[in-house]
Amino acid sequence: MHRYDIRVLVVAGDQLTRAGLAAVIAGQSGCAVVGQLAGPEFSDSVPDLYSPDAVAWDLGWDSNSALGHFDRAQEIGLPTVVLAPDRAQAAAAWDAGALGALPRDVEGPSLAIALIAASQGLAVFDPALRPPAQPSPKEEHKPLAISGLTPRELEVLALLAEGLPNKSIASRLDISEHTVKFHVNAVLAKLDAQSRTEAAVRAARMGLITL
Repeated sequence: MHRYDIRVLVVAGDQLTRAGLAAVIAGQSGCAVVGQLAGPEFSDSVPDLYSPDAVAWDLGWDSNSALGHFDRAQEIGLPTVVLAPDRAQAAAAWDAGALGALPRDVEGPSLAIALIAASQGLAVFDPALRPPAQPSPKEEHKPLAISGLTPRELEVLALLAEGLPNKSIASRLDISEHTVKFHVNAVLAKLDAQSRTEAAVRAARMGLITL
């Protein structure tokens, strides 16, 4: 019996693709599939419903509509590895906040490694899909490129630095306390901090927030 280390949510526009991708991931040691969704079904309630550690998102061959859903979904801040048909689509996903990009025909073990890495805040890209070394104009002003924090995690971090409890943060951002807890844990892990205070101090030193 496998000891499951991370919980993976599978997202793909095509039902057969979702099922196939879920089967591949479920067959890998260290991964458990906790749900399958089409892109339009992705919402703010996903963290509460599935509590995923990482998301595997297949963009399909016609990625324009998929990227629209993906862009909105990244506001939630879940670590996501996309399966992209080409470098252009991978770059668009990177701009939107993806932590990894792999070809659509990636083998199961490589996908599992990428998902586990993403769940720890690490970026993993296939060499053929790697984004440019220089940030795009959209990224230049983003602390994300430095800290690995998503835009939503940065919002949580700023409120956390104000000393607000999870309940107040949830109210400010109009999200659930469970989702706030998820983001706080991610912030602490990415900043390698043991407490909320330490996270705030480190973020201030990095120029992510002002105290």
